[in-house]
Amino acid sequence: MWVKALDMILEKMKSSGFNFSQVRALSGAGQQHGSVYWKKGSIQILKNVSSELPLHQSLKGCFSVSNSPIWMDSSTASQCNALEEAVGGAQHLASITGSRAYERFTGNQIAKIYSQNPEVYKQTERISLVSSFAASLFLGTYAPIDYSDGSGMNLLQIWEKVWSKSCLDACAPGLEERLGCPVPSHSVLGTISPYYSQRYGFSPDCKIVAFTGDNPASLAGMRLQEGDIAISLGTSDTLFLWIQEPTPALEGHILCNPVDSQTYMALLCFKNGSLMRERIRGDCASGSWDEFSKALSSTVAGNNGNLGFYFDVMEITPEAVGIHRFNRDNQKVSGFPKEVEIRALIEGQFMAKRIHAEKLGYKVLPRTRILATGGASHNKTILQVLSDVFNAPVYTIDTANSACLGSAYRAIHGLVAERNVSLADVVKSAPEPRLAVTPTAGAEELYRPLLKRYAELEQKVIYNPTSSCLAK
Repeated sequence: MWVKALDMILEKMKSSGFNFSQVRALSGAGQQHGSVYWKKGSIQILKNVSSELPLHQSLKGCFSVSNSPIWMDSSTASQCNALEEAVGGAQHLASITGSRAYERFTGNQIAKIYSQNPEVYKQTERISLVSSFAASLFLGTYAPIDYSDGSGMNLLQIWEKVWSKSCLDACAPGLEERLGCPVPSHSVLGTISPYYSQRYGFSPDCKIVAFTGDNPASLAGMRLQEGDIAISLGTSDTLFLWIQEPTPALEGHILCNPVDSQTYMALLCFKNGSLMRERIRGDCASGSWDEFSKALSSTVAGNNGNLGFYFDVMEITPEAVGIHRFNRDNQKVSGFPKEVEIRALIEGQFMAKRIHAEKLGYKVLPRTRILATGGASHNKTILQVLSDVFNAPVYTIDTANSACLGSAYRAIHGLVAERNVSLADVVKSAPEPRLAVTPTAGAEELYRPLLKRYAELEQKVIYNPTSSCLAK
C-alpha cells in the first residue's frame, strides 16, 4: 500500500507537469516506530527494478511480513517486560535508549514477530523503519536508519549512537545485521536510483538525505533552536523540546536531535488536551470560547492558590485519572466557582508541562521561545497563562504539514551539513514565527512556589486502583 501510494503521488506530479530534473536533494519522514520486513533476496530486486513498471508491481513479493506493525500496536506487553528485565529495569533501559519499554516501539515489535513466527524472522534479511523504508525506495538499496528515528526503537544507545547489544540480544538473534549501522540524521546516503531518472526525469545527481521520523521532522519544520519548546495544543497536547543535557526518565522520550547530532530532543504527550478544555468550556462557559476567555481574564494569576488536576481519561504524563481540586491549604475540595475552575484547568495543564519537561532535563533559558500551534494557540488569553507559567515569550507558527516542511529543510541541510553549516543558517530566510504574548512582570516569582506545590500534590493523584480519590 505504501509503495503504491508513492507511485500514485509521483504519477500525479508527473501529469501535472512537475519538473523533477530541478530537484537537487530529497528527504522525508515516516510515522515513528513502524517497521518493514524485507525478504531474503529483495535487495537484488530493489536494485534492478524496471522503469517500465510501477514500483509496487516490482516489489510485491519482497516482504516477509505483509502487514507492518505501526505505532498504534499495543500487543507487546510481555516483550516489554522481558526487555526491561533483561537490561536491569525500566529506568536503566531509559538511561540506555531514552525511553522505558513501550509496546509500540520497534524492538518489542520485532521480538514479538521473532517469538511468534521464527521462520518469518529467519526469512527476513533487512528490517527498516517506515522512514528508512521510504528512503530505500528512492535509493534503490537498503537505506540505513538515522539516529533520531532509531532512538524511538528501545534499541539505540542514545549517548554513543550505536545499537545496544543487550537490547538487541533481548529482542531477537542476528538483529544487528538485519538493522544495519545507524547514521547521523543529516547524512547524504547516495544518489537517486536510476529508476526515477528513467521513469520521471529526476537528475541522476539528485541526493538522498537520510529520512527520519515524523516527530523529529516536525522539530526541523518548526525550526526549534537550543532552549526552545514547541507546544501543539490539540486533541492531545504534545511538547517538543531541544535539550542539551537530558535526564531520561520513566515518562516521556529522549531522542537524538535530527538537526544537531550533539544535542537531543524530548517528546512529552498529554492525552487530556483540547477535549478536556472543551468539556470545561461547556460546563463553565456555556460552550463559548469568548465567555471562557473572559472568565480566565477575570481571575488573578495563581488563582489565589487553588490548584486542579483534570483527567477525563487516563493520562499518560502522569498516570492519573479523575478530577482533583485543592484549595490554598492543600485540602481536597469538591468544586470551584466557574471562573476559578477555568483558571485551575489552564494553569494546571501548563504547570504539568513545565514540571515534566524539567524532569527530563529541560531548562528555561533567557533566550527560550515557546512556539505554539494547534487549536488553542489562537486564544491569546490561554497563551498568556502559558507564557506566565514558563516565564518565556510565546510565538505562534503556521505548521501545516510541519513534518513534510521539515523534511524539505533537512534535504537542503544535508547538502551543506558536512561543512558544519547549521539548519538555522540554511533556513534563515524562511518566515519567522509571530510574537503573541510576553510574560507578565513578576510571573516567575508567583509561579515558582505554585509549581513546587503542584508537583507535590501530583503524587496524591497518581493512579492507584484502590484509591477513592478517582471519582470526579
